[in-house]
Amino acid sequence: MEIVPEHVLDEAARRFALLSDPTRLRIVNVLHRGGEVSVGDIAEKVDATMSNVSQHLNRLLAGGIVGRRRVGKTVLYRITDATIQSLCNIVCASVSERARVLT
Repeated sequence: MEIVPEHVLDEAARRFALLSDPTRLRIVNVLHRGGEVSVGDIAEKVDATMSNVSQHLNRLLAGGIVGRRRVGKTVLYRITDATIQSLCNIVCASVSERARVLT
């Protein structure tokens, strides 16, 4: 097995920390399903305030997971890191399998 450099491990830990929040995972899920989505629509779908969703989106933006573009007065967010879908699929499949085995 190849030894991973410390700086890569540190960055991986930051990435997992970004995705460790349930609200951020719900936001990522909404973006995967909807493509480009406004803050208001995301807030409605994850049952959170626009302010709270904006704070989470800013963290995801700073972490390179999402991007945004302005259309008039509306800001649309989208997933920009193509690996996030695969990562979420792997983890969700594992969690689902574990739940199935335990029940």
